[in-house]
Amino acid sequence: MSPTLEQSVHAALATVIDPELRRPITELGMVDSVEISDDGRVRLAVLLTIAGCPLRDTITADSEKALSAVPGVTAVEVELKVMNQGQRDALKEQLRGAGGQRGIPFNQPGSLTKVFAVASGKGGVGKSSVTVNLACALASQGLRVGIVDADVYGFSVPALMGITQAPTRVDDMILPPVAYGVKVISIGMFVSGNQPVAWRGPMLHRALEQFLTDVYFGDLDVLFLDLPPGTGDIAISVAQLLPKAEILVVTTPQAAAADVAERAGAIATQTGQSVAGIIENMSYLEMPDGGKMALFGSGGGAVLAQRLTATVGAEVPLLGEIPLDILLREGGDAGNPIVLGRPETPAAIALTGIAGKLAARPRGLTGMKLGLQPR
Repeated sequence: MSPTLEQSVHAALATVIDPELRRPITELGMVDSVEISDDGRVRLAVLLTIAGCPLRDTITADSEKALSAVPGVTAVEVELKVMNQGQRDALKEQLRGAGGQRGIPFNQPGSLTKVFAVASGKGGVGKSSVTVNLACALASQGLRVGIVDADVYGFSVPALMGITQAPTRVDDMILPPVAYGVKVISIGMFVSGNQPVAWRGPMLHRALEQFLTDVYFGDLDVLFLDLPPGTGDIAISVAQLLPKAEILVVTTPQAAAADVAERAGAIATQTGQSVAGIIENMSYLEMPDGGKMALFGSGGGAVLAQRLTATVGAEVPLLGEIPLDILLREGGDAGNPIVLGRPETPAAIALTGIAGKLAARPRGLTGMKLGLQPR
């Protein structure tokens, strides 16, 4: 066995990414042992976080693929083992930091994660579809993105993302499923079938708090929260748990819808949050002759932006207008967001443009330790 082959094997293992933690298995202490025979046969033992790891086959396949591509490797055998309690504790401490302390990482002084709470005045304006497509558009650009489906009563993000996998529990840590490069958590992943969730306010707050403390998202660039319509318990809880979250208001062009949506944005005056902007959905229907039919009226988004600018005392831009598109609905039903499945369509172009504006927003340095000292 040459040292070069051993080095190449370990280098190949460093390219195998854990599908839930999104980090190399070599960094996570998941490589238990590597044996290389003189004839190039590699025997690899990988430690899973739990015995019932739902992505064990993915880890096996990715490991076999990476090792088989190494020149000189003639065969690969992957054995899956399970971490003991001490190894799991070490992993949690590595992920959460010294002591493995629980808390909301997005509130830490050094956090650079942009947090957007996607709100609407009423249901049926396409808020969840907008959230999912914005997240996928940003992830496709290489950003690390997560979604918290905070619409506990009307959860729909897992279906829109095509997620059927349950989260993985490592003791008190929850690893969220990943789809299209986006980490997602939803109460829909914890209920069976289409069972309704009938909870009062304190339980809603506790569920949201657990999502933010127990779910390991890692170092995200952007976190979206898909809020329920209106200004109820969850909106207040988000303001308490994530005071730096910026509000994105989704509305339709209809004047009546804009009036209701104004309340969803105006809550910022009571919570001390800022409004990142307005997104007008279902703006128009593009006709075969190139014309545009305004089925729900026009101008509601622009009017709402003007009103909220006056209400909150800061500029609230209209970030974009998304046309009606049957492909947007079909992509949602199929769990294939339109920004990925049909990026050339007008709706996908509009959504990608809005995502680009959100990505370009500067991250605030308020409350962040800069390491500067007076002289």
